[in-house]
Amino acid sequence: MTSPSPATATSTRRWVILASSLLAAMATTCLASGVAFLIPRLHQDGMSLPAASVLASAPMVGMVATTLLWGWALDRVGERTILVLSLSLTVAATVATTAASALHAPAWALWIGLFAAGAVAASTNGASGRIVVGWFPAHQRGTAMGIRQMAQPLGVGVTGLTVPVLAQRFGTTAGFVVFVVVAVVALVATVLWIVDPPHPDSPTESGGTNPYRRGSFLVRVHAVSVLLVIPQVALWTFVPAWLIIARHWPPLQVGIAVTATQVVAALGRIVAGRWSDAWGSRMRPIRIIAAAATLLMAALAATDAINSPVAVLVMVAASIVVVADNGLAFTAIAEYAGPAWSGRGLAIQNTSQYIASAASVPLIAAVIDGHGYAWAYALCALPPLIGLALVPRDPR
Repeated sequence: MTSPSPATATSTRRWVILASSLLAAMATTCLASGVAFLIPRLHQDGMSLPAASVLASAPMVGMVATTLLWGWALDRVGERTILVLSLSLTVAATVATTAASALHAPAWALWIGLFAAGAVAASTNGASGRIVVGWFPAHQRGTAMGIRQMAQPLGVGVTGLTVPVLAQRFGTTAGFVVFVVVAVVALVATVLWIVDPPHPDSPTESGGTNPYRRGSFLVRVHAVSVLLVIPQVALWTFVPAWLIIARHWPPLQVGIAVTATQVVAALGRIVAGRWSDAWGSRMRPIRIIAAAATLLMAALAATDAINSPVAVLVMVAASIVVVADNGLAFTAIAEYAGPAWSGRGLAIQNTSQYIASAASVPLIAAVIDGHGYAWAYALCALPPLIGLALVPRDPR
């Protein structure tokens, strides 16, 4: 099938493809972050906070294991084929995990199921990101990628509104059903509307050669993204438990608060993308985001330490800011790497972030278990401060 160029493709078609790409990425986000909303129910059923956190990190560990392989395949096969295969396997894996939960399988069996689900879902971030870069011209790319990156906060919001309430009322199995439903919707949208973007018949100089040999730009972007993902994963994973266990909020109220926060955070990603398009820079907004993340995580630690109700408002602000950089980094990597290397470049980006996320979750849980949430939030202010010094200049 021959794809029209971005210049000749209708605006409606591009936006439909973008919306379908967002749904595909949401399937992965719901897995990566949604299990965290089961932590309060698992804790209530007798599982320790560190053990429940290890279970919540299983999808990320699976993504770490396979994202590079998916990226390599993406550069060779194309976006639509990879997405259909990945989402079909994701549906199968989430159904199997839900069935295991219904049969009261032990925690290790659920961990394996979630690991497998993460492993097969790992292609969606890179594939959907490449679709956006391929279908939108440069002056719209930051905004379009900001919309695609809404998948992360919206995925957190969807699971936040549904998983803790269903788990509290009907048990953990009901929470797992949400992951199945999102994966099925994403698969249907992909089959119906996703079309591979046009790629040049011969690679450009920037796309055909190894971009990692041209300078340190990509390595520094990866490093900054790894550092900035730590406060993200801390808030996504532990805010529900913080509100329910430490501040005694009811699950429904927590779900509404988290969902509302993530909706605003999703809009913040669009603003950041539009900002980068207007400035003609992906890196300048990232510097501002890193500085703001440092200040807000420190403020969250301080207000929580004195048990101030203001801490909840600071948490909302921090949750909005810490996710705003992802779309900018994705766009910069895909643009710099070119079509022949963007699959691998985005795979390295995702893998490094998954490793940081999977490793930091149990460490943060241990700090919370031993010293409380305020200390954990304070420690999470350090990575964006370090990242601020590493943000590279925009390539010419």
